[in-house]
Amino acid sequence: MGSTAHDAQFNRTTIYISLGLAVALVLGVLVGARVFFNRVALQPVAMTQVPAPEASSAECTSLIDALPSTLANLKRAELAEPAPEGAAAWQASSTERITLRCGVDAPAQYTPYAQTEDIDGARWLRVNDATPGSTLATWFTVDRSPVLAVTADTQQLRDGTAPVAGIDTAALTGPAPEQHPAPLADLAAGGGAGAASCGSLLAAAPDSISDGYTRVDAVSEQTVAWSAEGQDAIVLRCGVADPENYGPGARLDQINGVPWFEDVKLANGTTASTWYAMGRDVQVAASLPQAESNEAITNLTNLVAEHTGQA
Repeated sequence: MGSTAHDAQFNRTTIYISLGLAVALVLGVLVGARVFFNRVALQPVAMTQVPAPEASSAECTSLIDALPSTLANLKRAELAEPAPEGAAAWQASSTERITLRCGVDAPAQYTPYAQTEDIDGARWLRVNDATPGSTLATWFTVDRSPVLAVTADTQQLRDGTAPVAGIDTAALTGPAPEQHPAPLADLAAGGGAGAASCGSLLAAAPDSISDGYTRVDAVSEQTVAWSAEGQDAIVLRCGVADPENYGPGARLDQINGVPWFEDVKLANGTTASTWYAMGRDVQVAASLPQAESNEAITNLTNLVAEHTGQA
C-alpha cells in the first residue's frame, strides 16, 4: 500500500512538472512570436517621394513638430530613411497605418463639384483610391495652405470616421488653393442647332445617376452634374462641339443603340474620361470616372436616347 501511494504521488508530481514545462513552452513561443511580430511589423515606415512643393516650408515644419503621438488609435511611427520632408506616419501593424504629407498639390478632384466637410475647424476633401479592390482614401485640406494630405485604409478605421480628427492645422496659415476647372467646362460649344433637345434632356435629368451620386448645381451652361463623396463627379453637357480626337477608325461603343466615343486622355490625377454620344441631332458629352462608367453610362444613354433624336 505504501509503495502504491508513493508511486501515485510520484506520478502526480511528474504530471505537474510536465504541465508546467508545457505551459512555459507555450508562453515562451507566444512571447517570442510577439517580439518577432513587433520587430517585423513595426519597422520604420517607408514613404516614397511625391511632388510636394511646400514640404520644406516653415508652416509644414511647425505642423509636423506639433503632431500627436496617437492618431485614430495608432501610435506615431518612425520613417525609414531617406524620409521625405513634411511627412509622418502612425501604425499598429505593417498594414494598419496612416500616413501624412504636408505641402502637396491640391488634388484634381477639387473642383466646384467636390464634396467637402468641416472637421476640427478645417475643411477636408476625401478622395478614394480608384485602384480596383483598394479601400484606401486620402483626405486633403482645401481651405488653407500648404495643403495637407492624410491617407488611410477605410476598412481599418475602427470607428469609421475620418482619420484627421486631432490634427492641429493652425500652423497652415496660407490661402486656400484654387479649385480646378469643372469637368467639361472648357469644351467648346457647338452650333445653335439642337437647343430644343438640350432643353428636354436637361429637364429630364434625374436626381441620382449612379449609386451614391446625387445631383448638384451645375456651374456651366447646358450642364447637369452629380457628385459622390470621395469620387470624381459625373457631368453631362449638351450642345458641345464635335470631339477633336475623333476620326476614321476610332473605336465606338454601342450602348442600347447609341454609339459612344470615349476620349481616354485623362487629366493628371483624375480617373475621369470624356464620352461623346455620336450620331445624335445635338452633340452630348459626359465626364465619367472609369470605376463608375458601366452603371452611369447606361443611365446616361437611356436619357440621351429618349430626349435627343438621331442625326
